[in-house]
Amino acid sequence: MIPKIILGKGPQATRRTIGYLFGKGRANEHVDPHLVASWNDFAPDPGRSPHRDPKEVETQLAAQLDQPVKMLGDKAPKYTVWHCPVRAAPEDPILTDAQWADIARRIVAAAGIAPVGDEEACRWVAVRHADDHIHIAATLVRQDGRRPQRDHDQRAVQREARKIEVDYGLRRLKPGDGTAAKRPTSKEHFKAKRLGQDATSREILRLRVRRTVAAAADEAEFFALLEATGVTVRLKLGPSGDALGCNFALPGDINDKGETVFYAGSALAGDLSLPKIRQRLATTSPEPATVRPGNPWHQTAAATERIPHHLTHGDDHAAQGQLVALGAALDLLPVTAPAGLKAELEQAAAVFERATRSRIAADLDSTRVLRRSVQAIWRDRPQDRDGAGFTMLLDAALTAVAFAIHWHRIRQHAQQEAAAEQALLHLQVAYAQVAEPVLVGLASRAPSPQTKRRFAHHLQQAVPEHAERILADSAWDALATVLAEAESAGHKVATVLDQALGQRTLDDARSPARALTWRIRRLGERRPPSPRAEAARATPVQPAAAAPPSQPQSARRR
Repeated sequence: MIPKIILGKGPQATRRTIGYLFGKGRANEHVDPHLVASWNDFAPDPGRSPHRDPKEVETQLAAQLDQPVKMLGDKAPKYTVWHCPVRAAPEDPILTDAQWADIARRIVAAAGIAPVGDEEACRWVAVRHADDHIHIAATLVRQDGRRPQRDHDQRAVQREARKIEVDYGLRRLKPGDGTAAKRPTSKEHFKAKRLGQDATSREILRLRVRRTVAAAADEAEFFALLEATGVTVRLKLGPSGDALGCNFALPGDINDKGETVFYAGSALAGDLSLPKIRQRLATTSPEPATVRPGNPWHQTAAATERIPHHLTHGDDHAAQGQLVALGAALDLLPVTAPAGLKAELEQAAAVFERATRSRIAADLDSTRVLRRSVQAIWRDRPQDRDGAGFTMLLDAALTAVAFAIHWHRIRQHAQQEAAAEQALLHLQVAYAQVAEPVLVGLASRAPSPQTKRRFAHHLQQAVPEHAERILADSAWDALATVLAEAESAGHKVATVLDQALGQRTLDDARSPARALTWRIRRLGERRPPSPRAEAARATPVQPAAAAPPSQPQSARRR
């Protein structure tokens, strides 16, 4: 159940609201508007007054609601109307008018509009439009002339909605922490439908701005890329001429006055205000801005593989930064993906966006390599022979998202946990489509049985607790292939296995054979160590001889 609070102002705010609630709606969606409850249980009902002009009854109802406001005259508050649509989920049972009336009373009580037993509370009505929702409208002056105590009413209403879901057996939504992106309004949905858009302008802009933040190296490039994607930007300038904020718009998105509809960055999402965008774009580490030469696919996969370590061993601020960086990587992944995977990956990125924000401030200092390597993939489109680079990155992202679920769960971030769970499902579908052909291709080049037996011996020596499971895995032939390729490139099998196992434990790997395949593929394409380096690594370091205990100067003379 989703309640949403909207405030109205102006001398005709109440009349406009009542007119909308009992009108046909912007898309003729108001089929049978009628009262299900009111502050006094006998307010005039424009929807159930067949012998009177409905407009006349609407005016009467608005006047009764407005009476406490009019009594204050010039001392009336700026915002005089409290409007709260309450919608059930499509799969919920159809509730009766009496049940919706009970829900409305609970909502206005929780919000401080009309506490239980308070006869001097604000005046309000609940109007039912359809089977699945009601609208509650109230005026924000109590009948005794005082203002209602409605501090943090949005949170209070959400908490009550969670209780209502339990009591009525409705779909139970996850409690939030106030960091979710603002939902599109009904008006925006109807407009998108009228224009033939699959998503609202707000949602389209949010996606484009997020992708641009992920792709841009600095602020100048950020604005240039936005322009290239067809987004109009309007800067808010301070007295000094410096940009303090920015608004975004889509070409052709106009209101009924023919004016372009702009959305503030913070109205798209809390982390898309200009100061937050600058924070993401800013240099947060003394390290050089460029990624060291190498395969961007491998660098991105390796950086993504380190995310679970940050989530389990880093502090909360660093961990939150890693989730922000992971979200940026997922935002750009569909752009570089094979055509058949784009839709699934776009859905994964869209839902994981919720998992990138919490009340914990993000420390982005340790995310530099991941961010720069993802940008290198996006910019340069490096060659990815046989698709293994993309597949190993997707495999690392799966593990990172699984750890994100656990990280949010233990911190009781219910909405973020649910979002990460949904993202994981989409990533698993994409991974299943792309990994199997790559593994089959690698397996087709598997070395001889004699070489495989030698590799199996190395495995049993290096990782005895997982060896049996690896050798029985369908990916074993693919692993044998990358081991053989690494050996042909000059690497020692025992050494490269040790390096792969040192990167991360296999205890939480869904498939140890696949995890090793991707790691060894990356290691095998590096330059093998020189003989001198191998010798230095093989030679044990002798502990330095212990220095004799220091003695007083007089004792050393003797």
